[in-house]
Amino acid sequence: MLTGGCHCGAIRYEADAEPIIHVLCHCTDCQRASGAPMVGWVVVNDQDLVLTGEPAIYASSLEAKRYFCIQCGTGLFFSHGGRAPGKVDIQAATLDDPGAVAPVAHIHVAERISWMDGAEKLPHYPGWSGLDAE
Repeated sequence: MLTGGCHCGAIRYEADAEPIIHVLCHCTDCQRASGAPMVGWVVVNDQDLVLTGEPAIYASSLEAKRYFCIQCGTGLFFSHGGRAPGKVDIQAATLDDPGAVAPVAHIHVAERISWMDGAEKLPHYPGWSGLDAE
């Protein structure tokens, strides 16, 4: 069972089924909607997703919809009726255990932000301390 929700807790969800796939998307649509260089998406069948709370919906294209919490702004789901009817993508970082489902691929890498190449080689810190940001 996958469970998760938005930052403020106004929306909770669960999916009582095995995820179909988990991918890391680098498309510019995901970048702009999330403010992040990529978004992890765990795909499930839409009939397996049960919600508590009412997400707001933004139609980001003719067939694509993005679902988010109107209270805190957390992006939660994505659906694309033309590409994947009957499926819903869950933003992986909103899972209660984001490490529960490992990603298997990067997608839309043609739109990947150039500085992401080699980003794993940057210094790593366990938190903000230790990095002088002045």
